Amino acid sequence: MPTLIRNERGRLSIRLVHHRERANEKASQPSSADLGASIEINSEDVAVTWRPSRHARRLLTLAAAALLLAVITRRPELAGVAGPPLLLLGAARISPRGRQDRLGIRVGLTATRVYEGEPAALDVTVASDSHDARWSLEPGKCVEPTSAPSVNGQAARFTFTVDRWGKRKVGTVTLRLHDRWRLTEGQVALALPAIDCYPSPAAQRTQVVLSKLPNRLGEHRARVPGDGVEFNGVREFVPGDRQRAINWPATTRRGRLQVNTFAAERSQDVVLLVDATSDVGEPGESALDLGLRGAAGAARAYLAGRDRVGVITYQWGGARWLAPSLGRRQEYRIIDVLIEADTGYSRGAIFSRLPRAALPPGALVVAFSPLLDHRFVEALRDMRERGFSLIVIDVMNAAPPRRRTFADAAARRIWHLEQQAIRFSLRELGVPVVAWDGRTPLDIPLAPYARRPLMSRR
Repeated sequence: MPTLIRNERGRLSIRLVHHRERANEKASQPSSADLGASIEINSEDVAVTWRPSRHARRLLTLAAAALLLAVITRRPELAGVAGPPLLLLGAARISPRGRQDRLGIRVGLTATRVYEGEPAALDVTVASDSHDARWSLEPGKCVEPTSAPSVNGQAARFTFTVDRWGKRKVGTVTLRLHDRWRLTEGQVALALPAIDCYPSPAAQRTQVVLSKLPNRLGEHRARVPGDGVEFNGVREFVPGDRQRAINWPATTRRGRLQVNTFAAERSQDVVLLVDATSDVGEPGESALDLGLRGAAGAARAYLAGRDRVGVITYQWGGARWLAPSLGRRQEYRIIDVLIEADTGYSRGAIFSRLPRAALPPGALVVAFSPLLDHRFVEALRDMRERGFSLIVIDVMNAAPPRRRTFADAAARRIWHLEQQAIRFSLRELGVPVVAWDGRTPLDIPLAPYARRPLMSRR
């Protein structure tokens, strides 16, 4: 008996914890009301297609079956069963009161730009209260609904999330209308607008800083003295120095006026280079996914440090670029360029023909690449020979499948050797290559280069 009591208590406690965990998960998820009001995206009059409803077809089937049985069995009393269904169908046919051929529908979204996994809401409203309305949402690709797929009423709200970055169509919403007898059914299918889903930025708090910085005000400590806030040393007073900079303890020890010197605070130009030629790995965790998420996180980190940040996406046949600039708006411009990286083949300029504004002299180039395209590797070598300071973040997280045959094992071994040779050749040129798995913050692989200034070669 005591053993049975302890088992029963143990089960109850596990169930209580389970329910508490579910309650905490539901409480952490924002409700549809927390997403706020929607912005009107589309409002138009659409044509309504009316047809007999399922209920009308069932009544018609019942009347036809009753008449057929009355003829076959020669019993006229069976024909009376078909009377009420035919009367209802005739009344609905004669008096189509309130049936409209066109209806006004309003479509609204709480946000037209979201990050991966960020909730959003879709609001739909029909300008008619004379019919029973039912809304149904058919989500598009990579769109996951988080609310009921069907809602009754003149207005409805559907919440959803987008799992992967890109320009995603929300899907299609279907409106079904019924009259008060539910004998006729009107249907409207409306294509919903597209939404921009930004890649979820990787976590990054530290920045890689060059040893030589341009003469431009910023937040990075330079090696030259200037008007900063970080202490640099003590020197002898010269006419023109500020009185508040006098170091009185040092003056007392040395017998001459001594003043404090501070390090200058400068900013740098950062160009994010994303290799969009190879998209290997599982969708959502592929090399291109990691590259875009890492570039978005790096752009946010460097812009927070008041650096000028630009971006270049290298694709088959060309490159898209955005000149370095400052501000919060520049972050969204960079991400807008990044989400266009899945457009396939694009025609544009190659690296050697990029304008000076895209690659300013003395800029720090942070490249995100799986290092599979030899042309991209040659472009990195060419940029290094031209004097740019580079750091490569390896986002390769896939490998050829393991097979038991000797030829497959040999091919896999050769592929690994080629990848090691590419990375070794870049390190020989002075280009740091660090691996990133996409789960840990970018600060971890960049820690050895963020602790001290990166030597620039000009």
